[in-house]
Amino acid sequence: MSGHKRDGRGMRIMDEMDEGRETSGEGGLTRRLQTELEIMQRHVLMLQTIKANEPIGIIRLAELLRHPQHKIRYSLRILEQEGLIRPSPEGAVTTEKVKEFLPQLEGVLREMETTVRKLRETLGYNPNMPP
Repeated sequence: MSGHKRDGRGMRIMDEMDEGRETSGEGGLTRRLQTELEIMQRHVLMLQTIKANEPIGIIRLAELLRHPQHKIRYSLRILEQEGLIRPSPEGAVTTEKVKEFLPQLEGVLREMETTVRKLRETLGYNPNMPP
C-alpha cells in the first residue's frame, strides 16, 4: 500500500499534501473518483468470488480474478476490516454481514445514479439529445 491514510471504510483520506497532487494536472479530480470506483468494483467482485468459492486462498483468487496478489491482499484486508470476510485455515470465508452489505451497497449505488444524473443536468447534458 502507498502509505495513504484510510478511513474505516477503506476510503483514502486526503491530507493537505494530497490535495494539490490530486487536483493538479489533467483530470486529477475525475481520476480520483474513477480510481475509487474501480477499487470498489474490485472489492465487490472479490467478495462475490469468495462467496461462490469459499473457502478460497489468495493464489486461487488471483487466478480467478486475474489480479496481482498484492491487490488481492489489499482487498482482502479491506473486506476483513469491514467484517465481510474472515480468514480460516483453508482460506477466506464470508460472514453474515454480507447479507446486509449487498442491499446497502445497492441503495448507495441508486443514490449515486441520482447524483450523477443531477451533475449531468448541471453540465447541460440532455439525455434526449445525441452526444
